[in-house]
Amino acid sequence: MQTEIDPRSLIGRKAFDSEGVKIGTVDEVYLDDATGEPEWAALRTGIFSRDAFVPLEPSSLDETGLRVPFERALIKGAPDFGVGRHLSPQQELQLYRHYGLDVPADEDTPPPPDLDFGRIAGAGD
Repeated sequence: MQTEIDPRSLIGRKAFDSEGVKIGTVDEVYLDDATGEPEWAALRTGIFSRDAFVPLEPSSLDETGLRVPFERALIKGAPDFGVGRHLSPQQELQLYRHYGLDVPADEDTPPPPDLDFGRIAGAGD
């Protein structure tokens, strides 16, 4: 998955669903370990809500915030893996399937379980 979105410009930005309704604020951005490309954003969906992961491709960024081309219910129903940790290959596969996205060819066969994917942007740089 490749996107032109700069992860440094996302943190704290508002995120909107396919209808233009605010769904939350970008809390963290996850990079793919294999490519270094931004792949997922974790959205804080409210004061007492959890974070929801959204794909950065096919999302877009404009002057008002991140536009996620999925319905609010689908976003809020995404698997909850918590934030601040790596996404495992299995968790990424769950997210791809949840959003009905094509799984990248190299992710059809998950790597060994001890290989971490989805490091947080800016962590360890």
